[in-house]
Amino acid sequence: MTTTPYSKIQVLQQLPRIPFKASIDLTYRCNNDCRHCWVRLGPRAPEKQQELTTDEIFDIVNQAKALGCREWAISGGEPMLRPDFYDIFDYITRNSKIYSLNTNGTLITPKIARLMQERKGMKMVALYGASKEVYEDVSRIPGSYDAAMRGFRLLKEAGAGFVVQVIPMKANYHEYDAMIALAKELSPDYRIGAPWLYLSADGDEQKNNEIRAQRLPARVAVELDPPQIEAGAAGGQHACGFMANDNLYESCISIRRDFYIDPYGRLTFCSFIRDPELMYDVRQGSIQDAWDNFIPSLKDKYQGGQEYQQNCATCEYRSECRWCGVYGYLEHGRHTAKVEYLCQVARETRAYKDDWLKNHRRYFNLAGISIQLESEIPFQENSIHPDLQKFYDSQPDKVDVKIYHYFEIPEEDEKEWGEWVKEQNLWNFYRHEKYGLTGIKKLEGKVEHLFHFNPDQTIARFFHRQESLFQEGGLHFLTFPTREQLLLTPVLVHNNASAFHSSAFIYKKKGFIFLGQSGAGKSTMIKLMREHIQILCDEINIIRKWPDGSYKVHGTWNHGELPELSAGEAPLIGLFFLKQADANKIAPMRKIDAIANLTARALKTVNTRELWQKQLAFFGQLVDDVPIYELSFDRSGYVKQVLDELLEGR
Repeated sequence: MTTTPYSKIQVLQQLPRIPFKASIDLTYRCNNDCRHCWVRLGPRAPEKQQELTTDEIFDIVNQAKALGCREWAISGGEPMLRPDFYDIFDYITRNSKIYSLNTNGTLITPKIARLMQERKGMKMVALYGASKEVYEDVSRIPGSYDAAMRGFRLLKEAGAGFVVQVIPMKANYHEYDAMIALAKELSPDYRIGAPWLYLSADGDEQKNNEIRAQRLPARVAVELDPPQIEAGAAGGQHACGFMANDNLYESCISIRRDFYIDPYGRLTFCSFIRDPELMYDVRQGSIQDAWDNFIPSLKDKYQGGQEYQQNCATCEYRSECRWCGVYGYLEHGRHTAKVEYLCQVARETRAYKDDWLKNHRRYFNLAGISIQLESEIPFQENSIHPDLQKFYDSQPDKVDVKIYHYFEIPEEDEKEWGEWVKEQNLWNFYRHEKYGLTGIKKLEGKVEHLFHFNPDQTIARFFHRQESLFQEGGLHFLTFPTREQLLLTPVLVHNNASAFHSSAFIYKKKGFIFLGQSGAGKSTMIKLMREHIQILCDEINIIRKWPDGSYKVHGTWNHGELPELSAGEAPLIGLFFLKQADANKIAPMRKIDAIANLTARALKTVNTRELWQKQLAFFGQLVDDVPIYELSFDRSGYVKQVLDELLEGR
């Protein structure tokens, strides 16, 4: 008997090319006349007659949805200048999962505000100045400031969350701090709009001169829109502007999963494109044809050639530069032309990165584990306690743990923290299977400190309400205001290591670690041997099994009674469980007793079952591979001879 399979499994070598996102400018017309705007047409401009109709926009949305589009970005001009905006916004948001809207807010009505409250998405409302005088100096329309404030008020009254988009330029930069303060009054959320401005490709030199006059100094533009530092001092190629070969747009088109439609139904792959040769008339075709055929055909439409190769392609600042052929066309009408303002921005970006890395990042090495520490506030000479400074490291090739400190408590949905685990020392801990561990510390009902660890606890982000703890200096812990054990214990376990409440030292180039309950004599042992040893730490030390199979003991910066400590390490000669007595003697300990004692002395954290099982497995390996002793001693100092005899016997 033959059977017919019900399904066939096909293994895809790459994700299907689907347009997940679309952007649309409903009009280039605007009721403002902003000094910096590169697309603006007057409210009654004749181009109005060429704009897509309501039904045409609905059809475009339907076509995009059929191809898999689930997100829309709506902008202009001022999109609300269209009398059918309400219907268009309603239709787009009903047919998408996510949306964003850019508006100047001056035409918001109670009806529109109520609809925005119903449709959850990102509403970005522009702010051009903190005062009426400055705002209208930018917008060049009397009454626009009051209209914008009315729009903000209507959104707030409707309960429609929105983002204030602060738009900095020369005309308003002297009010920048006041603009930020006003933005915070208007909404819990604000962002900085692009601080470097685009020219218009329409050939209107008067318009372009006005835009050039509003460009901020390159250093200011970089500070307002700082680069991503994560890629390192040399940066990394920007997603926009990167070219793997001489085809200017091949790399961009290959990775994009979005498209743009202008007010007249012309579709292309980027909202900054103004070259008609790169645009497809949807009215004469379809979204699918444009996506499947036209856009891929543009990959080799323009080559860089000599101009690009002699300038941008070989520039030492290319990795920091935001240049793209699209901007070259806007600036000079040539896709291969360099943009001198972006050259200045690139040079300042390199300088900013170098300065930032020098002042905001430090590296530490703990038991061979590289830790990167970053802070929003620059480090000062006294920021890090001298104990911690002993563990400074030069920039490593590989970073194992990253810790970030921010000084503002973010607005978060507590439901995303996951399941409550426990409370300890005013901290409440939550664990989420996907997002990891979260800790919250409240004082008088307000969140003072919050942290998030990713699931494997190699990335930690700490948020603090006050900067004072950091500014006071002398930080003893990388994860202030809590000790590192919550973060480092899991990392150690994943690296065949564990930290113990113990004292440890190096004696005759060998590592000794002493464990025992409080009062067993861990600090006393160091005092008795102080003249002959290099102290590692009298409170917490680490044992690690290295890839070559050797075991070493490593000091930490978490000291107890004795302030002496070091970042040293040494081959582990054995584990010594202390017992104060009237005589000095050493005896082997049973493995089962050793594991029980190791478990009791290991640093605790908010463990998962898997992590705890892995730690127990490490203890089992440790007692199999390393001698375990019970060491009885008195205060006579004779214990040194006992240790000498042990070394001689080895």
